[in-house]
Amino acid sequence: MKNFLFILFLASSFGFSQKELIHEVYFETDKYKVLDTEQNRLLLYLIKLQEVDIEKIEIYGFCDDRGSDSYNLELSQQRADAIKSILSDNEIDEAIISNVDGKGKILLKVVNSKDADILRGLNRKVEIIATLKTKEEIEIKKVVSKRSPKEPSTITKLNGDLKVGDKIHFKDVLFKTNYSFVLPESKKVLKNIAEVLKKRKGVYFTIQGHVCCTQNSRDAMDKQTRKRNLSVARAKYIYDYLAKQGVDKRRMKYKGMRRLFPLGGDPKFDRRVEIEITYVADNE
Repeated sequence: MKNFLFILFLASSFGFSQKELIHEVYFETDKYKVLDTEQNRLLLYLIKLQEVDIEKIEIYGFCDDRGSDSYNLELSQQRADAIKSILSDNEIDEAIISNVDGKGKILLKVVNSKDADILRGLNRKVEIIATLKTKEEIEIKKVVSKRSPKEPSTITKLNGDLKVGDKIHFKDVLFKTNYSFVLPESKKVLKNIAEVLKKRKGVYFTIQGHVCCTQNSRDAMDKQTRKRNLSVARAKYIYDYLAKQGVDKRRMKYKGMRRLFPLGGDPKFDRRVEIEITYVADNE
């Protein structure tokens, strides 16, 4: 058993190359549910993915050599689908997932019965291959970003003329991936926004929370609460913060928008909130 665990550790370490980040998730016999230990390893891998620019992600499911071909194809697909679901829950953009395929069984290449048990364990897996963008692609992206016209700041917009229906993106208020609270560098910006909104007593608005990378039909999961309502939780976080800073609750509502309105750029900017103006008093 110790030998098996040691081999499993060596085989399951992250694979690194200049172009790819590779990870393997292992399963119990005839199962496609991800074990807690494997899920924890997978989450460490996803943290690595959030630190790099990814071109595409491929997910391939496999089985050991036992069972019929049709059974193994179905089970390997279920394993691949289970991993895709976890990636989606953790705000990995589904647009970059190019393949989610069950490949069926991996043939056993040894005769020794002792080795066979170990290798079968290593064959019950899903392989995740993240292909990284080249330095040239990243540089082009930076150049295009620099050429984009600079928008007025959130504070400038909030201090300007507002009318019903206006939407204002809190573009410098960024959220931690999979959580409803903002990054430390966003707190000063959020405090300044609260000061402006506190003064504009005649402006009423709805806070709209967004997530980055789920399908349109579902919300993302809040890791802190394990509830699939992350866009709502982000909106409520801002609502609660503004209320604590002195903005009248009667002027505010909040709701989650899931991923119905992606911005189309870096996924981190879709982890966002906006406000939609619902009423402006005449003296404003």
